[in-house]
Amino acid sequence: MPLGARYGNFVEKKLYSAPEKWYAYFIINSMLRTRKIERMELLKERIRKDGVIKEGNVLKVDNFLNHQMDIELFNEIGREFKRRFADVKVDRILTIEASGIGIAAIAAQYFHVPVVFAKKSQSINLDGTMLSAPIESFTHKRRYEVIVASRFLNPGENVLILDDFLANGCAALGLCEIIEKAHANVAGIGIVIEKGFQCGGKMLREKGLRVESLAIVDGMDAETQTIHFRD
Repeated sequence: MPLGARYGNFVEKKLYSAPEKWYAYFIINSMLRTRKIERMELLKERIRKDGVIKEGNVLKVDNFLNHQMDIELFNEIGREFKRRFADVKVDRILTIEASGIGIAAIAAQYFHVPVVFAKKSQSINLDGTMLSAPIESFTHKRRYEVIVASRFLNPGENVLILDDFLANGCAALGLCEIIEKAHANVAGIGIVIEKGFQCGGKMLREKGLRVESLAIVDGMDAETQTIHFRD
C-alpha cells in the first residue's frame, strides 16, 4: 500500500475532529512532498558527484546508472516513477537494452507488471511475429533496428516506457512506434536524466506524449565539470 494511503487510513481510524484531520493531512502531504524532493535531490547530487562531462555534450554516469548500478538509488527511482504515474493504468513496462533494463526491472516492483525490453539484434531465440522500429543512438552515433516479439505486447494494453537518458528522443519514438504497431497505448514515458538543452523532450511533449523526467539537465561544461539542473 502506498505510504500516503497507509497514513490516510491511520488518520481515518482515529477519533479526530475535522480541524485535527485537516491538520493531520496537511502534515502527511508535507512529509510526502519532502520525500519526493529528497529523492530528486539525491539523484542530482549523485550526478554532480559521480557524473563525468565529456566534450560533445556527453554525460557519463556509468559509475552508478548504466554500467555499475546503485540498486538503492534505483529503488528510489522506481518509487518516484510509481508516484508520478500513480494516476495512470500501466499493464506493462517497455524499455530498450541494455541500460534501461535495470531501471525498468526495479521500477516494475512498484507497478507489479512485467517488463519487456526491445532487443538491438536478431537472434535464433527470437521466433514468431516481430515488431521493429529504427532508432538512432546519440551516444553511439549509429542507427539500428530494435525488435520486440509481438506476443509480449497485447492490443489495448497501456505500456509505460522507461529509459535512462533522453537526448534527441529517437529511442523513445522508436519504442512508441513499436507500441503503436502492437495496437497498444503509450501510458507515458519515464526518463531518469533528460538533456533539456537538446530537442528530444520538447519534441515528444509537442506530440502530446506525457514525459516525466526525474532530473533535467539544462546545461553542462566539460572544462569546469559543472552541471545545471532545471528547477
